[in-house]
Amino acid sequence: MGFEAVDRIPRPAATVFGSARTKPGSEEYEQARACGRALAEAGFAVVTGGGPGIMEATNRGAKEAGGFSVGFNIELPHEQDANPYVDLAVGFRHFYARKVMLVKAAEGFILFPGGFGTLDELFESLTLIQTDKVRQFPVRLIGVDYWRGLIAWIAARPLVEGKISPEDVDLVRVTNDVQEAVQAIDDYWNRARVEPPVHTAEKADAE
Repeated sequence: MGFEAVDRIPRPAATVFGSARTKPGSEEYEQARACGRALAEAGFAVVTGGGPGIMEATNRGAKEAGGFSVGFNIELPHEQDANPYVDLAVGFRHFYARKVMLVKAAEGFILFPGGFGTLDELFESLTLIQTDKVRQFPVRLIGVDYWRGLIAWIAARPLVEGKISPEDVDLVRVTNDVQEAVQAIDDYWNRARVEPPVHTAEKADAE
């Protein structure tokens, strides 16, 4: 069902993550709404987890701009009812199946401040890129104040201790500028349409 839904999403598409607990009318909510609008205006379908908060704001912005809005919702005991701003809605019982679809649908990730779920999606995407399971699509974190401590820790501990490589740090960028994040994904999409994917085995053969 998830794969069939992904096949119905017009390409290109981008996936946006963030807290389900962000309140309507807050600065982060309005910023995510502007993000959804900017992606739609750039010609991207907008994919979220389909719930409230940042997800609702992003779907709402996309809908207001006339874009195609997708929600891959998850059944949870205490939160995350589906938001009303989606053209295509699919419900999932398990996070692992849902995560596959959120990645498969996307030419890039934009992540707003969030909790464990948002962090899970962040490190899932970075692991897939690092191990050449997906192309090196853009991963942009919105909110320098929110994310700077995490980025500093990555540089101070995993990088310094040799648990990741210097190039791994460059897989994610932090910005306060939604338009900058959207532009990065648009630039990537324009390149990806003409460049064939390069996988690990192909890299080894070339070397």
